[in-house]
Amino acid sequence: MGIIKRNLFGLLLLSEWCYQSQVTCENHCKGPEKWHEAKNECGLKKQSPINIVTKKTLPDERLTNFRFEKYQDTFSSSLKNNGHSVQVNLEHGPLISNGGLETKYKAMQFHFHWGKNGSAGSEHTVDGEQYPMELHIVHIKEKYSTVSEALGDPTGVAVLGFFYEESSSPNRKYDPIITSLKNIIKNGTSTPISDVSLASLILLEKNMTSYYRYSGSLTTPNCAESVVWTVFKHTIPLGKTQLSTFSTLKFSDGTPMVNTFRPVQPLYQRQVYRSGSCITLASVVLLTASLLVSVRLLLPS
Repeated sequence: MGIIKRNLFGLLLLSEWCYQSQVTCENHCKGPEKWHEAKNECGLKKQSPINIVTKKTLPDERLTNFRFEKYQDTFSSSLKNNGHSVQVNLEHGPLISNGGLETKYKAMQFHFHWGKNGSAGSEHTVDGEQYPMELHIVHIKEKYSTVSEALGDPTGVAVLGFFYEESSSPNRKYDPIITSLKNIIKNGTSTPISDVSLASLILLEKNMTSYYRYSGSLTTPNCAESVVWTVFKHTIPLGKTQLSTFSTLKFSDGTPMVNTFRPVQPLYQRQVYRSGSCITLASVVLLTASLLVSVRLLLPS
């Protein structure tokens, strides 16, 4: 009977997707390079995440400042270890609009992707730089009721992506999240959180005018290509210990939940756009050089 159970468990692992950090000689789950074997969509040509090459982005005047509704409202929910990440479902109806979006989108949940003990772990990269962690706030068009329903629409889902960087001191706004992680070490466990707002977890609105936009997919199977991606330029600070605490959690297979990111995917024929406030380094250099030349021309010889 024990042999049968082990064989059944082995077959189950073969059918499951997992992150590369979970793939071992004993655990033959399907890592990112084999996700397309579990879900065909994961092998298509509009996949996420990507490496954003800033000098190849194009400005888009439609990418205006976002309008946030109910982001300031505090809420109560549950922080859950879903076996792959930490997730919080949202039921109080926060909305985003403007920002080049065709309609209002409502927030359904947020979750995180991280490395190991504060090391590189973001999903998106910028000019090849990988940040310690990334936050995804998942929205769907207001007219839909579920994420599954929205995935049937090529622009049905809008995800806001935020990078984190290590800071010299803790970010006390994250205390309700960080202190609760010890209660959800194992897969399937959850713990209540309260008196938290989305606005307290993300950037100040004045720092959210610079962002990148492209069409992509979910970053986990089923990898549906129905996502309008917004990746913000500025980072959220978190202390070293705060970042490392995420690595104390366990995957569904009981191994340490570390390096929970999908490697960047080919861009193919897609174009990445930037908001008007997101000036590339190359643009700054060119502007500075032009100003210096102008000043020199005005000076008497």
